[in-house]
Amino acid sequence: MRWLTLYARSRQVPASLAAVVIGTAVIWALAPDGGRAPADPRLPVLVLAMGAMAASIGLGGQDLALDRTAAIRWVPRRAAHVLLAGAVAAAVLLTVQTMGAPPVTAEFVVRDSAGLTGLAAAGAAVAGGRYAWTPPFAWLALSFVAPPATSTPTRVASWLLLPPGTPAAGWTALFLLAGGTTAYALAGPRR
Repeated sequence: MRWLTLYARSRQVPASLAAVVIGTAVIWALAPDGGRAPADPRLPVLVLAMGAMAASIGLGGQDLALDRTAAIRWVPRRAAHVLLAGAVAAAVLLTVQTMGAPPVTAEFVVRDSAGLTGLAAAGAAVAGGRYAWTPPFAWLALSFVAPPATSTPTRVASWLLLPPGTPAAGWTALFLLAGGTTAYALAGPRR
């Protein structure tokens, strides 16, 4: 248990968790109708993106040289960190939704949380933990301004806002989660 506590502190997990919970509560409180309007998925997507960006802070350790030379296997720990961060972001949103009529389904929340967390992990592997938040933010911005999803490329670009059960959205989220988690688990954060 001591190792887990030290790991959580070194990865700023308490601060990230506090940011996710407080940010979700603030966004939900400022939403019209208390977030009960079922027609617009942008609010839940904004909450999930904020959760992935807050969790991305912990994807880089305090000392990258120490991470690379430690006598423990980092690959399963890194993969578990990414998957747990996505699960926590989804769980916080699903918990907040229980306070009223849920605007989106659990399938939508899990899909988008998985894809955004994979993007953050890919960002950590490519740009380092400090800039891991940029791919989820960039894709969120792209999905808000993307043209209507009429072709496969536009469906991939706007996968965050597509309804659950859309094959292009599901495969895009799965690809981002698998690719980002694998890249981060194997390579670790970039220096």
